[in-house]
Amino acid sequence: MTGHRPPSEDSRDSSTDVVRWAVFSCALVPVVLLWYGTSLAGAAGTALGLAAVTAVCRILLRQSERGAARLAQEEGAPQRGRRHQGGAGAHRGGRHTGGSTPVG
Repeated sequence: MTGHRPPSEDSRDSSTDVVRWAVFSCALVPVVLLWYGTSLAGAAGTALGLAAVTAVCRILLRQSERGAARLAQEEGAPQRGRRHQGGAGAHRGGRHTGGSTPVG
């Protein structure tokens, strides 16, 4: 077990819920700031900042979901890498002992 789990329907729903709550917060926070006397420009700036952070987090969340799906797909497929190959070039670049220095 590698510790990675494929995205399930629950995780997709929870990520959608996270984005929904973030959008709700982007709307609610400026209203609360206006309620407590912050200027309209300050509340608007806060709303824009929260919207930018929410957009970036949404993009990162989607990339993470795609990466997890790709990882789950690769775990099911047979490995085709160069790992575990033996042969003549298996010990390249290592330290060599004897045979190449003149004895004199």
